[in-house]
Amino acid sequence: MEEVLKALDIEKYRRRFPNELSGGQQQRVAIGRAMIKNPKLLLCDELTGALDTKSSLAVLKFVEKINQSYGTTITIITHNEAIADMADSVIRIRDGKIAKVKENANKKRAAELEL
Repeated sequence: MEEVLKALDIEKYRRRFPNELSGGQQQRVAIGRAMIKNPKLLLCDELTGALDTKSSLAVLKFVEKINQSYGTTITIITHNEAIADMADSVIRIRDGKIAKVKENANKKRAAELEL
């Protein structure tokens, strides 16, 4: 648990109630709650949508670590094109239908992304 709190930079908020947190802090808490259970599959809808660049990068690095350390399959639904660069494969959806599936031959680490 400590590792999750530290990685998401929310350890100082551990005794606060949701109404005492900003939207971005609440989002990081939700991400931490999902990750702390060490799931086999993690579905992330707009994972970094309400976060600033620094927090987004920290969350993406942590998600990457979860994937590498535990083999967790992570699906990220996002409008942020840069995040696609760190994926094994990218599925593009248009008008509710799969428009394109692409394997990422030049996968980047989260630290290399330009958010």
